[in-house]
Amino acid sequence: MLYDEQDILRSMDKIEIRFYPSASITVLDLHLWNEIGRLKQKLITQFADRNTIIISPKNCQSVEMYFNSEKMAKTIGRVAEKTPEVGETFSGLMVKKAFTYQIMALDDLHVFSQLSTTNISQRITIAYTGAFGVLKHRLKQIFESVESLPDEESEGRAFGVHERLTVKYESEKHISLHWRSDPISDMVSDSVIISILLILILITSYC
Repeated sequence: MLYDEQDILRSMDKIEIRFYPSASITVLDLHLWNEIGRLKQKLITQFADRNTIIISPKNCQSVEMYFNSEKMAKTIGRVAEKTPEVGETFSGLMVKKAFTYQIMALDDLHVFSQLSTTNISQRITIAYTGAFGVLKHRLKQIFESVESLPDEESEGRAFGVHERLTVKYESEKHISLHWRSDPISDMVSDSVIISILLILILITSYC
């Protein structure tokens, strides 16, 4: 709590001094050192039974205050079905309502709150005239996981990248990328798109 000079001068009498809030840290800002000394002594005597720190810094003197920022969150729904062992990690969605925090599974979000979720599927078509096998080979050199996927529409000419993105052969001039939007999949798709464009530049430079 920070009090300026006018606040303190209005509260110098014994009646008003009793109504200072029970803050853990009180900073007195006053240029009249005689008054600040008397008021500080009165506050120390008045709140001797409380865990209150009273500071009267000089002009331009920095004051450091440390606050406890710990928060408690309750687990509910499927997340609360099993008690984790010491050192065991678990995942969930933390929802804040007013001053309370709750951790729940994503599937329980609509049950314990008024929020809802939705899935966004993204698709992009890129002009590509090179060999589809060459593209797959080049991406294998860049990404750790590139696996072939069965796909009837593209006659088996499709592969997945890190199980998050699918690259399909559409025609001799086009390929398409498909993924379900989330932070990691969006990052993978951006990397794949940039890699494809770089491969196209290399192919064009050799022609």
